[in-house]
Amino acid sequence: MADIAKLVEELSKLTVLEAAELATALEEEWGVSAAAAVAVAGPAGGGDAPVAEEKDEFDVILTGDGGKKIQVIKEVRAITGLGLTEAKGLVEGAPKPLKEGVNKAEAEEIKGKIEAAGGTVELK
Repeated sequence: MADIAKLVEELSKLTVLEAAELATALEEEWGVSAAAAVAVAGPAGGGDAPVAEEKDEFDVILTGDGGKKIQVIKEVRAITGLGLTEAKGLVEGAPKPLKEGVNKAEAEEIKGKIEAAGGTVELK
């Protein structure tokens, strides 16, 4: 076990380029893909790989009323502040944006409210 821990420690010191070269050498030597070794060694190589940023703004798209149009219209009015006619038009014209550029917490809250009323929502 100690040898494996030492090997893991050594592999974690590799740069992304060195890990790619190791993967190629392992593929040639053993005739197998070493993609898992590159995935493990790559990010641990001192932060050379860019980190994907988590999305922080979402568009809440109403995709349907789920057969409960009146309840969904009421919830849309409460969320958006629209009048009855505008909210009804939004629900009947789905899929349509309900709110745009909101943070994740607000988007999840809106989604929960619409789904509780019987509607369907997509976050983009």
